[in-house]
Amino acid sequence: MHKIYLASKSPRRREIIENAGFPYELVEVDVEETFPESLDREEVAEYLALKKAEAVTEIPDDGILLTSDTIVICKKEILGKPIDKSDARRMLSKLSGEKHVVITGVCLKDRKKQVNFSDVSEVFFHELTNQEIENYISTSAPYDKAGSYGIQDGLGMVAVDKISGSYFNIMGLPIHRVYQIIKNWDD
Repeated sequence: MHKIYLASKSPRRREIIENAGFPYELVEVDVEETFPESLDREEVAEYLALKKAEAVTEIPDDGILLTSDTIVICKKEILGKPIDKSDARRMLSKLSGEKHVVITGVCLKDRKKQVNFSDVSEVFFHELTNQEIENYISTSAPYDKAGSYGIQDGLGMVAVDKISGSYFNIMGLPIHRVYQIIKNWDD
């Protein structure tokens, strides 16, 4: 199994990689998560994953660099990470009772090869009460997550009626696809 050099600050991505049994090492990457306004919404996550990969200047010989970015799209609006409580409240109110799309862009790269892809999942929320939203934003949970929620934490556990697609994609890394690509990396 190839060693993964994970360029991510996300504790959820680390957890997914670890639980999947990949040997990995964290790589420091600091990229402003901006994108051209002209870019199609569906291409933003992959664009940001590539931007992060390009910021890593040295890839060790013994492994594969993994970068990733997740976005939420609801009613044609990209919902990134909230900047404050008001922004988190606005996003969660927008998601309440609605279907939204979660897209995770991934870049896998070594010194000779690069594979990029996006994975798409649909998430259906039930109607949230103002109290449910207020209780959630009073925690630190929404502030490092696209769309202001994590499917694996308090609000996500009770707000999600159903999903279509990968749970782990919604959590932040479509590990099923990452695994298949890495498994066949040397072919």
